[in-house]
Amino acid sequence: MIALSLAEIAHVVGGQTHDIPDPAVQVTGSVVIDSRQVESGSLFAAFAGEHADGHDYAERAVEAGAVAVLAVRPVGVPAIVVDDVQTALGALARAVVGRLGTEVVALTGSAGKTSTKDLIAQLLERHAPTVWTPGSLNNEIGLPLTALRATAETRHLVLEMGARGIGHIRYLTGLTPPRIGVVLNVGSAHIGEFGGREQIAQAKGELVECLPPAEQGGIAVLNADDPLVRAMAARTKARVVLFGEAGEADVRAENVRLTPSGQPAFLLRTPSGCGDVTLRLYGEHHVSNALAAATVAHELGMPVDEIATALSEAGTLSRWRMEVTERPDGVTIVNDAYNANPESMRAALRALVAMGAAARAAGGRTWAVLGPMAELGDEALAEHDAVGRLVVRLNVSKLVAVGGREASWLQLGAYNEGSWGEESVHVSDAQAAVDLLRRELRPGDVVLVKASRSAGLERIAQALLENTGTTAGSSEGQVAGR
Repeated sequence: MIALSLAEIAHVVGGQTHDIPDPAVQVTGSVVIDSRQVESGSLFAAFAGEHADGHDYAERAVEAGAVAVLAVRPVGVPAIVVDDVQTALGALARAVVGRLGTEVVALTGSAGKTSTKDLIAQLLERHAPTVWTPGSLNNEIGLPLTALRATAETRHLVLEMGARGIGHIRYLTGLTPPRIGVVLNVGSAHIGEFGGREQIAQAKGELVECLPPAEQGGIAVLNADDPLVRAMAARTKARVVLFGEAGEADVRAENVRLTPSGQPAFLLRTPSGCGDVTLRLYGEHHVSNALAAATVAHELGMPVDEIATALSEAGTLSRWRMEVTERPDGVTIVNDAYNANPESMRAALRALVAMGAAARAAGGRTWAVLGPMAELGDEALAEHDAVGRLVVRLNVSKLVAVGGREASWLQLGAYNEGSWGEESVHVSDAQAAVDLLRRELRPGDVVLVKASRSAGLERIAQALLENTGTTAGSSEGQVAGR
């Protein structure tokens, strides 16, 4: 964060200073909400969570080097006391971003946000210092924490914006007003909370509504292949740029194909030229993500040949998203267990089939180890049944459905589609799945592990990699230390 005195911060957030001998002392380090992450010069924001209250760790944070604590009550150490810590954190982020004048790129969508954010960040970082959302910290707390990592040298701020309802994205854009807004897609993620795809589209479209008009440089980057996203062009005063495989897209992919290892390759066509791209990521669904990233980079002046090269060299910066690791015995583990919805399930299954094509020719098998998809509301039964049926239609060798009722619907869908005998099984929990896989896996097998975050199926992938001489994320598609 840029250096600010405690007096300045108190003024910005509308707080009162307590136990602060010298209000001129500056915060020169990071703003954190975990006392274990405190460094010299930090500001510690004390949130009261479900299992722990940050106020109880205020003294520990100051001992570790925090200059002060942002709190809702005096805590016996230097503190700025406010009515609400979340609101104060947002106000501080808004003030810091406003002072910096950093180029803010915001993106949203039902699926692919984190992967696309990672791609945009890697492209823009080649030109100038860039700060981006770590992992999926895309809510009312994570977004301001990311924004507060920006410094005077930061030129680009790439922010992922999530929503659980109408008004959420509008709130986030008020904290960090973007000049460029990207909407990837409208799918089924959180449909149970929103009440339908039209409501999801309404919420996601708040991003383009909040962009500055075209004459002030506002740019809305929209998916030409998604009708609900494309219709958002009527909701913005910003200049609209389309990406996709549709012929009318400004930035599009042509001759899309998959390599034998399941990595997408295509011709990138932009208004200023073309370039060949072969992604290090796995699955055809990443083509759309790459096009969105390419569009942002092109609008910010990056030459098309450099965009194509950067896309071809980019990896994933976030864990458990098509994280591919090959064990010494030839078994490949695909850990895509961070989250799941019907669209991402279908994409991951198609990627599994593509990755397993060569393995199957040599006697290997494809395994879909799937858990429940959360927050689907009334569509839960139908969507789980459809995914189970798709496993059979794609000729995946084995389905292991993990968990309770929703997992049984996955297995039942596969059964009704014609998967009998040992082709599909339902197990109660992650450990049962691990025990089964350890008995059955053989060299050449490819195993996809995927479910909603609440299922915690990443434990299966991690267990299958233990004591095998491999480290998760050691594949070509990973980038370490970023």
